[in-house]
Amino acid sequence: VGNTVLHILVLQPNKTFACHMYSLILSYDRNKEGPGSLELIPNNEGLTPFKLAGVEGNTVMFQYLMQKRKQNLWSFGPLTTVLYDITEIDSWAEDQSFLELIVSTKKREARQILDLTPVKELVSLKWNMYGRPYFCFLALFYILYMVCFTMCCVYRPLKPRTGNRTSSRDNTVYVQKMLQESYVAYEDELRLVGELITVIGAVVILVLEIPDILRVGAAKYFGQTILGGPFHIIVITYACMILVTMVMRLTSTTGEVVPMSFALVLGWCNVMYFARGFQMLGPFTIMIQKMIFGDLMRFCWLMAVVILGFASAFYIIFQTENPENLGQFYNYPMSLFTTFELFLTIIDGPANYDVDLPFMYSVVYFAFAIIATLLMLNLLIAMMGDTHWRVAHEQDELWRAQVVATTVMLERKLPRCLWPRSGICGREFGLGDRWYLRIEDRVDPNKHKMIRYTEAFKAQDRDNYDKGSEKLETNGDTLCKKELSALSLSRSTSRTSSHRGWEILRRNT
Repeated sequence: VGNTVLHILVLQPNKTFACHMYSLILSYDRNKEGPGSLELIPNNEGLTPFKLAGVEGNTVMFQYLMQKRKQNLWSFGPLTTVLYDITEIDSWAEDQSFLELIVSTKKREARQILDLTPVKELVSLKWNMYGRPYFCFLALFYILYMVCFTMCCVYRPLKPRTGNRTSSRDNTVYVQKMLQESYVAYEDELRLVGELITVIGAVVILVLEIPDILRVGAAKYFGQTILGGPFHIIVITYACMILVTMVMRLTSTTGEVVPMSFALVLGWCNVMYFARGFQMLGPFTIMIQKMIFGDLMRFCWLMAVVILGFASAFYIIFQTENPENLGQFYNYPMSLFTTFELFLTIIDGPANYDVDLPFMYSVVYFAFAIIATLLMLNLLIAMMGDTHWRVAHEQDELWRAQVVATTVMLERKLPRCLWPRSGICGREFGLGDRWYLRIEDRVDPNKHKMIRYTEAFKAQDRDNYDKGSEKLETNGDTLCKKELSALSLSRSTSRTSSHRGWEILRRNT
């Protein structure tokens, strides 16, 4: 029951009241330390009160709980050394990482915790010491891998076509070799080495991605932009296309150019994922993801309706015309593609002025130009501009969340020998088996001076009060009224001097 009340208090809007009640309940806890503590009992979702405060973005409760966990090591003037307990924060030995919970939640307030002590210092330590070097090495390795795959595709086994052309529009001069003919020369053996590297890389990608999908869930894994959800879809599809290409090559099935083309586009587009390791490029990947999977996906539905309607109209208009003079609409699929190019203003209006054009072509094309070019394209630009404006106000916050997500991902994938645990074990200071992060806090000199002034004013008030009390006790009953008035005068004088001191301090501040 006490643990349930603690979880409820974390969700309370009145944060000051929640903090006081939280302390009151913990004061009745018999097992304040160890596994039986109320603070360490998780709820049905596996969240302790501390993790729940992070997921809900309750910064006041999070800071309150961190103040309870910190240990002051030493203090000298404005410099203070503090040990912060990072047992539940550090993702090194946690199945459900606190950092991963923060970056995977949809609440913006939760991401503000990444800028608080000691989370900010812990992430900075992990990223600078291990995360950035490993991530840059992984990016370089992936680019070299994609270069290898691209060269294998460029020099894929082809042979001249031997059959006769069946149509005047047939322009094929090379065809794919059979499996027995593909690996004969020395150049083919070099290509085989590159193809084996490509296939092994695709298998490794699937082996690394599938366990995370099963652990997190497909909806959260692919739907979270900060976690790189769209890029996970891209890299898994790429790996599948590589395996399909391998099967088609082994079975001598024609048409391997289709999965190979998809794999090339997806593989090189996935290079943008590694831009999140750089502060200059990281926010742009967020903008691209939000524009593609937000604005562009909604716009494509409207674009498909417009293209389908006008392409059908164009095909009907030119259905009775000679396709040699107006070949852009010679069949229905070509009409759809030509209308798509017209929609994006890639080509000009297909018009042959050497022949008579149908009258309805001018009418339909005029309506298409107004709706597609002037209206819908400007609508898409306005939508993307609004998304850019919204993301630009959060780009630093989103980039920090990307860094945290990348750090947690690398920490889970790499062996323990390559990524030692961050922090200091509490046994070195007699604090048990918990792990702590040592942080030096330097107080601003002006702030430190204000604290000294405040303590001086408090001491003056206490001295005046003690002197008044002594005078009141030593005098007799006959002079009680006079002494009371004198005490009142002394207190008012004390308040006046204290008030004057506070006014000076307030003006200086």
